[in-house]
Amino acid sequence: MTTRYAIYFTPPVGGALARFGAGVLGYECATGADVTHLSIPGIAPDALAALTAEPRRYGFHATLAAPFRLGQGDEAALRDAAAAFAKTQSPVPLGLVQVTRIGSFIALCPAAKQPGIAALEAACVHAFHRFRAPLSASERERRLRARLTPHQIALMDQWGYPYVLDQYRLHMTLTGPVAAEQSEAVLQSLKQVYAPLGRGPVTIDAISLVRQDDANSRFRVVERFALSP
Repeated sequence: MTTRYAIYFTPPVGGALARFGAGVLGYECATGADVTHLSIPGIAPDALAALTAEPRRYGFHATLAAPFRLGQGDEAALRDAAAAFAKTQSPVPLGLVQVTRIGSFIALCPAAKQPGIAALEAACVHAFHRFRAPLSASERERRLRARLTPHQIALMDQWGYPYVLDQYRLHMTLTGPVAAEQSEAVLQSLKQVYAPLGRGPVTIDAISLVRQDDANSRFRVVERFALSP
């Protein structure tokens, strides 16, 4: 696999939310550095490392334009496009975010619907699509194994990813799949640790251009671009 890029929201490095996410995953994508896992009651350190192995590859983030190989242009052109795009967008409030289940994994999600999120995601999908290489046959086949709906398949074929636009749900992943018999205990443990942070609202104040050098690498922030006020 060649280099891939994506557009993320990553919280400001050093802030409480960024420290929480990096501490759960054991990786800070802003710096590309491993960090010490948080101590989470009820989850042994080795169990936490295993639970977070998959999301650790991506870093703590919310996806705005899903990972893609470059179909045209280069990183400099993509960076310039991200910088220009950020100047056209205002910060988007997420309100309070909470630890919740999404299918078999656990993530932070907005506690209430925020209409600005959908508008920002749609703008990202449209703005950066010109850089996206078409899915290869193997990539498309791999996506189809997820039992997509006909509508999701149509979105994938048009935009390169099935969970966009009306199928999009902003989330910041905290675990990979959790066994059903462990799910409630893991959920409650993560809620307990997050509780002191959960009283304040979160705002998408920037977009981050991120890069994965190859299939064995983790995503790392190339640059974070502040959204215009």
